[in-house]
Amino acid sequence: MYEVLTGWTAQMLGSLTVALALFISSWGRRRRAGRPAVQSPSASGLLRTYTLIGARAADGQPVHLPSSRPAGTVVTWGGPTGAERFELTDGVLSDGTYAAERVALYRQ
Repeated sequence: MYEVLTGWTAQMLGSLTVALALFISSWGRRRRAGRPAVQSPSASGLLRTYTLIGARAADGQPVHLPSSRPAGTVVTWGGPTGAERFELTDGVLSDGTYAAERVALYRQ
């Protein structure tokens, strides 16, 4: 009887050890898969579409600018009247784009 119990105990402990090792390795792989390996600066930002307030394209439509830069960044857009500076904001417009306000209107 003693030999049966010791043999069963050794097999159970061995099986539990293998199951635990498999669980830990699969958990570690899933955890590593959730993180990006290398992230470039441009990929870290969220791509947003900004509407340049007060700027119109040649066909009369509002100008839309895709950018991953954060709010508060000043960008230059070369329109038909020359280069104009716009500040990107967190303000969402009714069409779902973000507002980019003309800097010259507020800063002298």
